[in-house]
Amino acid sequence: MAVHIETGTMISPTRLDSKRLEHLGLVAGMYDELGFGKLLDKLIIQDEEQRIVSVGKAVKAMVLNGLGFANHALYLTPLFFQDKPVQRLIGPDIEATHLNEHTLGRALDNIFDYDPTWLYSQLAVQCVQRLGLLCDFGHLDSTSFLTFGQYNNNDDDIQDQDRVIQITQGYSRDHRPDLNQVVLQLISEGQTGIPLLMEPLSGNNSDKSSFRHTVKNHIKQLQNDVGLKYIVADSALFTADTLPEMKDYWWISRVPETLGLANEIIDCVASDLMLELDLPMSRSLGTVYGSVNQRWVVVYSPQAYHRAQKTVDKHCLKQSSVELSKFNKLCKREFSCEKDAHESLASFESNLKITNLASKQILKLPRFKKKGHPVKGREPDFYVYRIEGALASMPSERIRQLEHKSCFILATNQLDDNVLSDEELITAYKNQQKVERGFRFLKDPMFMASTLYLKSPKRIMALMMVMTLCLLVYAALEYRIRKVLKTHNETFPNQKGSLIANPTTRWVFQFFTGIHVFIIGQMHEFVLNLNEYHIILLKLLGKRYELLYSESG
Repeated sequence: MAVHIETGTMISPTRLDSKRLEHLGLVAGMYDELGFGKLLDKLIIQDEEQRIVSVGKAVKAMVLNGLGFANHALYLTPLFFQDKPVQRLIGPDIEATHLNEHTLGRALDNIFDYDPTWLYSQLAVQCVQRLGLLCDFGHLDSTSFLTFGQYNNNDDDIQDQDRVIQITQGYSRDHRPDLNQVVLQLISEGQTGIPLLMEPLSGNNSDKSSFRHTVKNHIKQLQNDVGLKYIVADSALFTADTLPEMKDYWWISRVPETLGLANEIIDCVASDLMLELDLPMSRSLGTVYGSVNQRWVVVYSPQAYHRAQKTVDKHCLKQSSVELSKFNKLCKREFSCEKDAHESLASFESNLKITNLASKQILKLPRFKKKGHPVKGREPDFYVYRIEGALASMPSERIRQLEHKSCFILATNQLDDNVLSDEELITAYKNQQKVERGFRFLKDPMFMASTLYLKSPKRIMALMMVMTLCLLVYAALEYRIRKVLKTHNETFPNQKGSLIANPTTRWVFQFFTGIHVFIIGQMHEFVLNLNEYHIILLKLLGKRYELLYSESG
C-alpha cells in the first residue's frame, strides 16, 4: 500500500499510473491554437452520434503519432497511445483503443472524399492568418515516397479514376527505380517553411508538367488567400512552355545549366566575377526567353567554387586518363592507307574534352610477307600507316569547368530592381532550402517515413495531407517559439547548454523528454520533471500550453 503524503490516506498501488507527456503537449497545443480540429469538423460532414472520435480528433491523433518520435504505422496508433495521456492531449472520453485502424481509416476516407489538396489549403490559410505571416515568396518543389503493394486495380479506384493518383514507377529521388512510388508537391512559405499548398501526384509525374499545372490552377488562389507575391522554383519551372503561362505572376527560377544561352553568358562574365575567389559576386542583365522579357542574375558562389575544385580535378584526371588510354590504343593500330589514318585521328581529336594533341604525325611503315629480316635493298610487299603523337592537358578546360560549377544564373520577370533587388532575388532563391528541409523532415524515420504501406491509393493521398499537416505544425511551432523568445528577450538552452534565442523544434522536442503525468486514481494528475526552462517557455507560449502541462484534480 502507498500513502498520500498530504492527506495520509492509504492508496492502492493499482490506482497509480504514469503517462508520457513529453513534447506532445506542444504539438497538441499548436494544433489547437491553429484551430485545425474545429475547422476540420466544420468542413467535413459527419454523423457525430455514430462516431466517438471526430475527424478533427482523428487527424490530431495522427499528427501526434507522426510527431511522436515513434515511427509507428497507422494501424499501430493505439499502441502508440497506450502510455500517453490521451484525454489530456485529444479530449475527454477518448481512449487509446478508440484510435484504431478503422477509426483513422474512416477519417482518411473522409479527407479523400472532401479533396486532400483543397482541404489542406483551407487549413494552411487559417494557419497563415493566425500566425500573421507575410507570404511574399512561395517555394515550389516535389519529392517521391516509395510504396509497396498492388494499387489502382479495385472498383473504388476505377470509379474515382480522375481523382486518384497512379502509384507506379518513375524517376526515383531515393534511387530505387525498381519500386513503385507517389510524388508529393509542395509550395512552402519562405519565412517559416510552412507548406501553403500540398498536392499528391502520380509516381511517374514530371516536374516540368506538374509545375505548369500548379501555376495554372493554384497560384491565383494563393495570391488571393495569403497574398503570395512571387513563386520560386528550380529549373523545372524554366521551360518555354511554362513561362508564357506565368505572365500574370511574378516568378524566380534557376536557369537550366543545359541551356546554350546560359552557358554562353557564364563563359563571358565568369572570369570577371571570380577575380576575388573568396568574395561572392553577381551581375544582372536583360534578355528574352520563351517570348518573355526577363532579368538574369549571374551569381558566383565561393562555397560552390571550393566544392568544385575537388570534383573538377577528379573529373579532369579521370577524363584525361581515359583519353590517354584511347590514344595509346589508337597509336598501336595499323591502317592500310594514309586516308584511313587521317580520318581516325580527326575523329579521335574531335572527341577530346580535357586534352589536345600536342604533336601528331602519320608514319609510313614498310611490311614484308616473309618472316625474318628482309634482304638488303628488297622492296616492301606493302606499307601500313600508324599514328604517332603526344597528348597535353588543357588548363583552359579545367578553368571553364570550374567556372560553370561555381556560377549559376537566376531569372525573374520582375525587371525593376528597385522593387526586387539582385540581393533580394538571390536570398529568395536560397530560401528554396526551406521546402527541401521540409522533405527531409517528412522522410526522417524519427518523424514520418519515406515508405508508405497503406493499401488504398485514396488513403495514401489523404495520409500525405496528414503528413504535410505534421510538417506545418512542426514549422509553426518553431516560428512561434523563436518569436516569443525574441519578443520577450528570453533564451533557451541548446544541446551544449548555451542559451540561444533560435532553437529548432527538433531540439525543443528532445528537451521535453522525460516529462510524465503521474496519475493517482482518476482524480489527481501531477506533471513530473518540469524544469525552469520548460516552465518559462510554456508561459511565453500562453495559457493553452500551460494547461496541457499543469496538474489537475
